[in-house]
Amino acid sequence: MSGQRNFVIGVDLGGTNIAAGLVNSAGQVLRQEKVKTKAQKGAQEILDRLMSTIEKVSDKDTWKQVQAIGIGSPGPLDPETGVILDTPNLSLKNCPLGPAVQVRFGVPVFVDNDVNVGTLGEYVYGAGRGFRNVVGIFVGTGIGGGLILDGKLWHGTSKNAGEIGHMVIQPDGPLCGCGNRGCLEALASRKSIMRDLALAVQNGRPTSLLDSVGKDRDLLKVRSKAIAKSYHNGDPLVKETLDKAAGYIGLAVKSLVHLLGAELFVLGGGVVEAIGEAFLEPIRAEVLHCLPGTAEGVEVRISALGDQAGILGAAALARTRLTES
Repeated sequence: MSGQRNFVIGVDLGGTNIAAGLVNSAGQVLRQEKVKTKAQKGAQEILDRLMSTIEKVSDKDTWKQVQAIGIGSPGPLDPETGVILDTPNLSLKNCPLGPAVQVRFGVPVFVDNDVNVGTLGEYVYGAGRGFRNVVGIFVGTGIGGGLILDGKLWHGTSKNAGEIGHMVIQPDGPLCGCGNRGCLEALASRKSIMRDLALAVQNGRPTSLLDSVGKDRDLLKVRSKAIAKSYHNGDPLVKETLDKAAGYIGLAVKSLVHLLGAELFVLGGGVVEAIGEAFLEPIRAEVLHCLPGTAEGVEVRISALGDQAGILGAAALARTRLTES
């Protein structure tokens, strides 16, 4: 690999895995590595494993062509300084992640919230190409959001804007982990979906999902592919529960259309991507009820980057921040 310095390294720092990839200017992942985070061993172990993973995707010749490193990490964090303020799942508190990696490798390092990074990746390389105002909504254990407004990531005064999962959709709804009631996350995250399915089973509702678990009937062990299979096979309970969750997301999207005037909403996360287009139907139905003239041309799409979203998003972060600076 020879030529100009046109490579960046994208790093996806998660609670379970750390993934890194060498990415060229066309958005192709040339090499990638993944290791377990082992967060229970503490901050220094996480940093050591992250550094090692970065080293594995390059060699001496490649390093001469690396312009920068981008890192997507759970927050809250400060995207200007690269300091992780407090990430309980990773035991990182006031951790100078960006500066530490920059000292180690001698190239600019940029850090941002993992969902912001995922949204930016979709904007640059995925479903959001060609748009200027994009909202990312990623459904996992919680629900994270990212905002691209007029072509730029929007952080807001707090530097942590985009917490779509904590929009209150149902004031008297279930308790959210943040302490409020009826947040979108408490109604439509994977965790809340599985909670509702488990409660229905306890109340005697049948479901084919029980074929995917052992005798302990623990629905938390069900994988996204099994949920999608039951959904597409017409399992009444699964379809009812997933469509209800999608409807709540649709209410949030409708409000965001009115508030931001965004032209594209990208939905991602394991269950969403496994089910595919069918999951979007209740969301699109809600968009149809926006005020006249506010939702013309608005699109709702599934994430296009899949498993490489974190790496490509972090690579997009590195290139974008380099250009801005």
